[in-house]
Parts: sequence; C-alpha cells; structure tokens
Amino acid sequence: MTSKLQVTIPKAIAERYAIAPGDEVEWIGASESVRLVPAKALKPTLSLTERLRLFDVATQRQRERQSHRASSEGSRGWTREELYE
Repeated sequence: MTSKLQVTIPKAIAERYAIAPGDEVEWIGASESVRLVPAKALKPTLSLTERLRLFDVATQRQRERQSHRASSEGSRGWTREELYE
C-alpha cells in the first residue's frame, strides 16, 4: 500500500485471473476482509424494471406458499396459536 493508498497486485495473481493494466476492478467488503474482483467477472447489474419484476415474481411465490400453509393448518386439528395458549 503506497502513501496514495494504491495497491500493487502480484504478477502471479494478475496472470491467474487475467487482470491486465487498465482493467477495472471492484473492491468488495467481505466481513473482516476486502475482495478484489475483476469487473468483467461481475454479473451485469439488472435494471430497476427487471429487479422489480423479479421482486414481484418472488412475492407471488411467497403468497402461494403461505396460502397453502394456511389451508393445511385446519387439517392438523390444531393451530400454531393454540400451541402458545
């Protein structure tokens, strides 16, 4: 680490991960460490529209799971709330 907070990547690591001068990299915090990831290795960021669509799909799946769970409670002869009474 230099006084300008610059870091040199060892040649063996740069070659192993095909990092060349001028390539972009991402610094990602990972608990008590920092990961250096070549930008070309990162998945492309989804658009807001696509993220919202995926969120809606996941929300619908969750509602379907919960509706099946609620309908099966009566068939057991007891409810979760009765366990805590």
